[in-house]
Amino acid sequence: MASRRVPRHTSRRRPVRGGVRVPPYIVPTRRGTPPSGLLMVPTKWVKFIVALFLLPICALLSQTLFTSFARATVAERLWAGEEFWFFSLGAILWLIAFFGLPRPLLIYVFGHELTHALWVWMMGGRVSRFKVGREGGHILTDKNNFLIALAPYFFPLYSILVLALYGALSLFLNLQPYGRFLYALLGITWAFHFTFTCWMIPKNQTDLNDNGTIFSLVVIYLINLILLSVLLVIASPGITFEGFGADIVRNLANFSHMIVTLCERFSRGA
Repeated sequence: MASRRVPRHTSRRRPVRGGVRVPPYIVPTRRGTPPSGLLMVPTKWVKFIVALFLLPICALLSQTLFTSFARATVAERLWAGEEFWFFSLGAILWLIAFFGLPRPLLIYVFGHELTHALWVWMMGGRVSRFKVGREGGHILTDKNNFLIALAPYFFPLYSILVLALYGALSLFLNLQPYGRFLYALLGITWAFHFTFTCWMIPKNQTDLNDNGTIFSLVVIYLINLILLSVLLVIASPGITFEGFGADIVRNLANFSHMIVTLCERFSRGA
């Protein structure tokens, strides 16, 4: 990857270790000297502890999503719907292209950096530089947090652009006869997001390392899980948000009962 220019306010330059990498942004910072006598806890340690507390939530939401999907598939024949088949067809076509053709890295890097920029703007920050190339890219911004850093891994930009374009055109044209193509495009773009996310995560991305790898992976998994749950509720007429929430509460009660039972058995054995 071509070397990147670091502004004068930045204190160091990160080395590149080969492979395809997407350094996300460069944030000018000022480092002060902490007051003497204070116990400084590394931020990554705190985020690691937060990640541990998020794991049960991930497990509960995963169980609820899979059971709801199975119920919708069997009882409501979700698999027989036109939406499901065209979405699946789009995803399969993309998988064939991803593994059988040269990967469109420039398109991915552009979407990756644009997602960073959009989240910077949504959080009131400013982007002063935007650079994209086949070997990587970066933006220069004055704002940084873990949501901005991890956004490309849970925010399916191209799927959202497809939905926005379809919604805008629907205001002027009757696109209902072409709904199947919408689902196919959503299948392609969602699979694009999923495959590139899985492909890029093991490549020692600074997005993940800067916030702690465990914390980053848990947050990415949890937010993608939430998005999939919302899509399932929207796509399945028999599943409502109220019903999905009731399933979460039921699974939480079962999980709590299991924990209490295990604690009682442990205390008796002790």
